[in-house]
Amino acid sequence: MAVDKKQHIMSHAMQLFADKGFEATSIRDLAKVADVNVAMVNYYFGSKEKLMEAIIEEKAGYMKDRIEELNANTSISEIAKVNFLIEDYVNRIVSNPNFHKLLYKELMGINRESLNQTLTETLSRNTKNFAKIIENGVKKKVFKKVDPVLTVASIVGSITQIMMSKNMCNQLMEKPHDYEPFTDDAFKKRLIKHIQQMMQSHLLINQ
Repeated sequence: MAVDKKQHIMSHAMQLFADKGFEATSIRDLAKVADVNVAMVNYYFGSKEKLMEAIIEEKAGYMKDRIEELNANTSISEIAKVNFLIEDYVNRIVSNPNFHKLLYKELMGINRESLNQTLTETLSRNTKNFAKIIENGVKKKVFKKVDPVLTVASIVGSITQIMMSKNMCNQLMEKPHDYEPFTDDAFKKRLIKHIQQMMQSHLLINQ
């Protein structure tokens, strides 16, 4: 099977950015690790910033499709849709914490305006689409009259807070400093269950 060179470069770039940081990673570093020449990287992306933007769009694209799929599904309840998305968000963020830490830093920074704008617009789009599910639950009177956008922000923020510091996470969980919570399936299940229970209490009228 032929290797998709563009996807191949993006995959290696994501790992390098996660491990070394965006600033510390050069196009030459990437070309070496991906076993391609610099000209090929430039041909597909033009710059390191454009490469990062392409990675952001791809990763957010999965959630966009997933949210739209659930929005269109009339056979399951709104709370089930919220639960499915919580599980998806936890699995995707916790499975690559270093990369998502990098995204968070870029979101908070102003050094690269174009990249910051792409990240902000992409995350806002998915947040608004997720919020539509909550809005529908409110309209159907199965959810309380909550703020849909801030509810989604609370979900993502809870995951991000846990993910940002392994040491803090281990202290809160009373684990040794060398414990790796992000690779522990039991930890992920615990986090998913906690946020789902929190949202059920927050959203459901008959709770």
